[in-house]
Amino acid sequence: MNAGKDLAPQLESEGGLFTADGMRSAAESLLNRIRGGDLGSLPVIIGLVVIWAIFQALNPVFLSSTNLVNLTMQCAAIGTIALGIVLVLLVGEIDLSVGSVSGLAAAILAVSFVQLQWNPVLAIAAAIAAGALVGLLYGFLYTRFGLPSFVITLAGLLGFLGLQLWILGDTGSIGLPFDSWIVQFAQQWYLPAWASYLVAGATAAAYAWIRLRRAAQRSAANLVSQSYVEIGVRTGALLAFLLVAAWYLNLSRGVGVMFLFFLVLVVILDIALTRTRWGRAVYAVGGSVDASRRAGIRVDRIYISVFMLCSTLAAVGGVLAAARLASANQSSGTGDVNLNAIAAAVIGGASLFGGRGTAFAALLGIFVIQSISSGLTLLNLDSSVIFMITGIVLVLAVTVDSLSRRKRTAVGRA
Repeated sequence: MNAGKDLAPQLESEGGLFTADGMRSAAESLLNRIRGGDLGSLPVIIGLVVIWAIFQALNPVFLSSTNLVNLTMQCAAIGTIALGIVLVLLVGEIDLSVGSVSGLAAAILAVSFVQLQWNPVLAIAAAIAAGALVGLLYGFLYTRFGLPSFVITLAGLLGFLGLQLWILGDTGSIGLPFDSWIVQFAQQWYLPAWASYLVAGATAAAYAWIRLRRAAQRSAANLVSQSYVEIGVRTGALLAFLLVAAWYLNLSRGVGVMFLFFLVLVVILDIALTRTRWGRAVYAVGGSVDASRRAGIRVDRIYISVFMLCSTLAAVGGVLAAARLASANQSSGTGDVNLNAIAAAVIGGASLFGGRGTAFAALLGIFVIQSISSGLTLLNLDSSVIFMITGIVLVLAVTVDSLSRRKRTAVGRA
């Protein structure tokens, strides 16, 4: 209620949300940020639109509701792993073992659930706990002995792949029961149409409330805040997009529960990074370790927490992947899983230089990766072409990040 009272004076002074002056002011604010090198997610969104347009022109099946439902479900597992990569990139580090950790978690799930007959909840908890312990080990080695994260996680890639093979044993492959709720969650559970529209409306409403509340607080403190016109426009655009997306996906099977779970993880991590003291400390450490220490931030704890969350999310992604395939085998977490997770985080906008990026980088990046894979598969092109094109897109993303960073530095000096 207080936020609403604080909003009234500014709304009256602007003559309503959607006046010509207000819209012009919002557009000018956006253009100024772009000129200053703050491109945000704009390059990724433009790139995704171009990719979709090209593949749709080459194969009309690409943007069909059925293919897009498959695309969303394919994004969930590796997208969850990419979320963890975003975290380590924010502090200027890297984790090369997320693929092996996800495969290890899949193996633990399969052995404990199928062979040892554990309760599925307990089996999932054991798999995720293993991931958290891996991250704790990385954090300890990094903060206690100063070992480079590249070396630590490269050793982990090899070591935990070996542990995965040892756990699976001679069988090499363990199938998960198709009638188990774990497999049904990843393959067969979809939201009813009405529920998908309800989620879309609730998401837009929550976005508007958070933005308006933050703007009111900053205005009350005489700080520069986001224009209420811009908030209204963004909320309306978000609601329209979500409703249209839900409607289109509902033409086929609908919104997958596993994909919704991934989206919830993205939102939770975004709130943690932007609305908590821990999140602000993560960005501060990524910007300058020395300045963070002088500001009283427990840098070692931040590093440990980030490594633990990265490995934990890798384990969650491994569980989702095993459930999606209804099996865990020697190839779980291998192949292009590791590279795609890292590429998704970078392509989505997480900076390799640390201190810049959001949780939504994983969402946007994995959509780019999986769109390329899906589109080229529909064109009957083999994996060699997929790897080459993904590599080109990754180089372009890093180039854009480097150029925008250089421009921001030049503007700051000016």
